Amino acid sequence: MTRSPDWVPPGTDDTVPSAARIYDYMLGGGHNFAVDREAATKAERIMPHARGVARLNRAFLRRAVRFMVDQGVRQFLDIGSGVPTVGNVHEIAQEADPECRVVYVDHDPVAVAHSRLILDGNDRTTALKADARDPSRILGDSQLRRQLDLDEPIGMLFLCMLHWLPDESDPGGLMRHYIDAMASESYLAITHITEDYLPYQVREALRIATRGGDQVTSRPYDEVLTMFGDLELLEPGLVGCGTWRPAGPGDIAEDPTLNQVLYAGMARKS
Repeated sequence: MTRSPDWVPPGTDDTVPSAARIYDYMLGGGHNFAVDREAATKAERIMPHARGVARLNRAFLRRAVRFMVDQGVRQFLDIGSGVPTVGNVHEIAQEADPECRVVYVDHDPVAVAHSRLILDGNDRTTALKADARDPSRILGDSQLRRQLDLDEPIGMLFLCMLHWLPDESDPGGLMRHYIDAMASESYLAITHITEDYLPYQVREALRIATRGGDQVTSRPYDEVLTMFGDLELLEPGLVGCGTWRPAGPGDIAEDPTLNQVLYAGMARKS
């Protein structure tokens, strides 16, 4: 009988692929199972540059966090954080200012367990296991409240997360709860998958990658835009992930179409 690695919580089903672990694999992480790697490989046959899209999202995360830090934000809430592979929010923010505080939230037990493992000893970070569809539970959590002061500006991130919420979950309504909890001078960053540019490839890749798990609801431009509510969208607006303020060649794909698989944007609360 094979012993599970220490980072695998008891009772974890390693026969069903997990979006968080597939993403970890595509970013070169080591916290995934054979079923996740198999799903990723099949998805890449349909959409050969899927890894590139994952890296574009991670590059946007880096730019977004650095931008927020430059604006004076020193606390961050990452909803749907996944497995915190290299280059995640706390590393970027605390490299700029060690005083930055970060709370990660995910419903995947493996993602949360590994987060707690690597964050052990970092008293300015916390990982919560919670469902994004329960904003009252998350925002009222005692661990979050010890780490973050919601009366002060916050950087809130929903990266590759909102497309996991079906329309019946009313993601726009959920976002209003989170936006209402943000203090003035806070920032909200969102990335969201779309079929506006590569409908067949995106649809088929997602079908394979989410086999046996939650399904993805890709959305067109106008629907993603509503997720920001009435916040002030920063330039260049809601655009392809790779084209949101790229800082270098690694931030943008050589194939311009791939830059459009994910929409990305950031907004500020006045």
